[in-house]
Amino acid sequence: MNSNRQDVGAVIEQLRSQDVDVVRVSYSDMIGIDRGRDVLLDELPGALGHGLPFSRCIYHTTPMGDCIPIQGGMEDGLPDIHVRPDLSTLAPLPWEPGAVSCLGDTFLADGTLAPESPRTVVSRVAEHLAQLNLQAIIGPELEYFLCESDGAGGYRRYGEGPGNVYVVGRKGDPNGVLLKTLRHLREAGLRVTAANHEFCAGQFEVNLNHSELVDAADRAFRMKSAVQEIARHEGLLATFMAKPFNDEGGSGFHLHLSLENESGDNVFGDADGEHGLSETGRHAVAGVLRHAPALAALANPTINSYKRFGPDTLAPWLIDWGLDNRSAMVRIPPDRGPGTRMEVRLGDATANPYLIIAGTAAAAYLGVRDKAELTAPVEGYGYNPEAAPMLPPTLPAALDALEADTALTEVLGRYFVGSFLAYKRNEVERFQRFVTDWEFREYAYHL
Repeated sequence: MNSNRQDVGAVIEQLRSQDVDVVRVSYSDMIGIDRGRDVLLDELPGALGHGLPFSRCIYHTTPMGDCIPIQGGMEDGLPDIHVRPDLSTLAPLPWEPGAVSCLGDTFLADGTLAPESPRTVVSRVAEHLAQLNLQAIIGPELEYFLCESDGAGGYRRYGEGPGNVYVVGRKGDPNGVLLKTLRHLREAGLRVTAANHEFCAGQFEVNLNHSELVDAADRAFRMKSAVQEIARHEGLLATFMAKPFNDEGGSGFHLHLSLENESGDNVFGDADGEHGLSETGRHAVAGVLRHAPALAALANPTINSYKRFGPDTLAPWLIDWGLDNRSAMVRIPPDRGPGTRMEVRLGDATANPYLIIAGTAAAAYLGVRDKAELTAPVEGYGYNPEAAPMLPPTLPAALDALEADTALTEVLGRYFVGSFLAYKRNEVERFQRFVTDWEFREYAYHL
């Protein structure tokens, strides 16, 4: 995973010739926040040698900056992890002149990879797939909202207008932010294919090209960080929150997944197989369905996530699959041959890219390994609770499902799953004690 065999001196000279003097070394925390440090170019050899020290509690830190008591953190005296740059991931930062970005891997004091690191988790899943002589190919699609200041300390949707569904140009994007973002993402080497105004006012989507799952997770993680940074340069807030507004739909994180053999051939499809799918492909889909309740904890990881679900939302509600059917949790697009794949529509945009990709690929792996049997596809418009089991309706239910899914836990790593469950259950406890605006509005006047 950490490929630093290049001559560091040659890399430094090449970067210096490009007027680069800073390397931004970053990594994902538990929930997908981009953590890191800006390193002066001349200090890069030291960062490669001894690593950049951070408290291990960074994986246990909430969005508000509080440290949660989780194994390996506060109870052990807030020990260090060391982040070593992975030079194979060096990439431009077009919106930060003189700087480039580089992902890092996190190591414990004994030199082993930190098991709760999301990049470690997704690499672990890739190793399991390799035991079956397979690799997962992932194409991520992410939605987000752009917001602007309302002048009163809050935010409103950027570029609001009636019926701006999939419009192009300045109708839904009055400042041309999407084109700037698309070009910056291309220049950053993220292999974007397209971007568009989405269904809701102020909502946009970016599609990334497909690649092996670790690389796809790296690019999706970088893309989310890039969109947020570019928006700030424009005086805007980009949020990947699952459902930020009561009167609009939510933001999804869809994954297109196929499987390749060691020769790089797509083994998901079979022209002679049922529905044009191979046995391997059918088993993979069945695995995602079988492990969907546990997968929801990773794909829909916040309390807010479950406000995006429901009938007629175009977000999943049931554990089902269909042929080119966008009302199903898993859709099989009409492409066959090398393009045969499944689109997993479960996730929302708050998901940590490493974890939703790791969890989905792990579920597909288990389906293939265990030869899971695929049920019949949903017919017509879904959302019939009598036709298929429901997804977990709340985050606590999803966390319980993840804890109960021992097979998925073994693939992802027990230490990681234990840390994730403790972190998220603390989040639930804090929310249950917090008085919301809705409660005051609902009860204060009459009660």
